[in-house]
Amino acid sequence: MSNLLYAIIVGLVQGISEWLPISSKTQVLFVSTILFGLPLSSAYAFGLFMEIGSLFSATFYFRRDIISLFHDRKLLVFLIVVTLVTAVEGVPLYLISDRLLSGAYNLGIPMMLLGVFLIGDGVYIRYSRVTPRIGTLDQLSLKHYVIVGLAQGFAALPGVSRSGMTVSTMLFMGVQPREAFKLSYLAYIPAAFGGFLTTIVFSRSELNIALANFDTAGIGVAIVTAALVGILAISALLGFAKRNDIYKVTILLGFIALAIGAVAATLSL
Repeated sequence: MSNLLYAIIVGLVQGISEWLPISSKTQVLFVSTILFGLPLSSAYAFGLFMEIGSLFSATFYFRRDIISLFHDRKLLVFLIVVTLVTAVEGVPLYLISDRLLSGAYNLGIPMMLLGVFLIGDGVYIRYSRVTPRIGTLDQLSLKHYVIVGLAQGFAALPGVSRSGMTVSTMLFMGVQPREAFKLSYLAYIPAAFGGFLTTIVFSRSELNIALANFDTAGIGVAIVTAALVGILAISALLGFAKRNDIYKVTILLGFIALAIGAVAATLSL
C-alpha cells in the first residue's frame, strides 16, 4: 500500500508541476528524496524519467495538432528548429547536472528568478495592450524559433522550469498568451521524449537506483496518474489563457514560482 501511495504522490506532483513554472523535475526530485532518501543525482534522473507521464498527457491533448503536422509546415518547422536547438544546448547542460547537484548549486534560485520574470510578463501584458504584438505562430520567424529553443534547452538545468522558460520567453516576444501556452506545450512533446532517452542513455545507473523503490505496478500507477492529472492541468491552463485578465494568472504563477523557489532555496541550504 505504501508503494502505491508513494506512486500516486509522485504522479500527482509530476502531473501538476510539469505545466506550471516550478520545474517538475525539481519537485519530483524533492519528493523522491523525502520519500525514498535518494541521492540528488538519482532523484534528478527520476524526475526526468517521470516526464514520460506528461508526454502522454500532451500527446493525447494535442493529438489533432500532431496529426496536422502532415500539412502544417509552419508548425512542423517550428517544432523541428526548437527541438534541435534544445538538444544542442540541453544535452551538455544535462551532463553537467551531476556536478551541479553535488556542489553548492541552489535549486530554488532559478525558480525564484523565473517567478520574477513571470511577474514582469504579467505587468507587461497588462500595460501593453495598445502595443503591436506578434500574436500567433504565423508572425514568428526563424530567429524566434531559435530563441524559444534556447530557452527550452536552458531548462535542462536543475531548478529551471521548461514551461516557465518557454512561455515567459514567448510572452515577452509579444505572442498571445493562449498561443504561447499552446506552442510551449507542443514543443514539450519532442523535448520530453528526448529528455527521457537522454536519461536512459546517460544516467541508467542513477535511474535504476530510483526505480528500485517501485515494483512494476507502482511505476505504472505513477505514470498513469501523471498522465491523467496532466490532461486536466493543460485544459485548465489553456482555459485561463483565453481570459482577458490573463495577466493576473501570469502574475499569480510568478508568485507561486517565487514561493516554491523560496522553499526550495531554504531546503537546498
